[in-house]
Amino acid sequence: MARPVPIATAPDLPLSYLAGFPGQTPVVPGSNPLGDYMSGLYGVIGILLALRQREKTGRGQMIDVGIYEAVFRQLDEIAAVYGMFGRIREREGAGTVIACPHGHFRTKDDRWVAIACTTDKMFARLVEDAMGRPELASSGLYGIKTKRLAARKEVDALVSGWTMSLSRDDVMQKCIDAEVPIGQINSIADIFADPHFRARSDLVTVTVPDVGDVMVPGVFPKLSRTPGRIATLGPRLGEHTKEVLGALLDLTPAELKELRESRVI
Repeated sequence: MARPVPIATAPDLPLSYLAGFPGQTPVVPGSNPLGDYMSGLYGVIGILLALRQREKTGRGQMIDVGIYEAVFRQLDEIAAVYGMFGRIREREGAGTVIACPHGHFRTKDDRWVAIACTTDKMFARLVEDAMGRPELASSGLYGIKTKRLAARKEVDALVSGWTMSLSRDDVMQKCIDAEVPIGQINSIADIFADPHFRARSDLVTVTVPDVGDVMVPGVFPKLSRTPGRIATLGPRLGEHTKEVLGALLDLTPAELKELRESRVI
């Protein structure tokens, strides 16, 4: 078997190349170790597949997942498009080149929403029912997608001016009532206050000795018959040292005492 070529790069960089605004510095998506989490999920899929195969054949197998591979697999059609047409997708900022308005908009109370109108009908509902500007949906202005794409800055400015005149709650309600695709861009404080997160039990309180109550994400996905639960956030430092070294490795109490006094453990 050929040895893999070393990857001298951070695993999130394929995604970082796409994150940011056109012509500007690529940014880290959320400053989170997405590659670590994604590869863990792919590892779980590999385990489940290997277990099913073992049920049939009785044989196990090695599961090999690269962190960068887990990120790369999420990147839409960019490989197929480059392979067929040589086209490189670049950074698109908060929007997308295939729809308008489609991006993030600030509200009067200095919060943010994401609005996505991918069809002419969606745009018409936005400007007619939510914004109260039906003339904007005329064919002579922005009612046709090609015209909106050609006048992206003007359209985004009109939508931004409207959202900036209202609180986020008001913008959300008007768009929901008009059946316009919209979502809140939540900070962690927003998430803690979000009724949807509460209804889904997406935040769980775990009592940690010597620390107190700690709020952490719940267990996902949620299974109907065998739902997951969080019993502990992990052992305290040295909690199982005596059990592992004494019971499993047969070290005597005197040997453990010597190691402790020598600050080995």
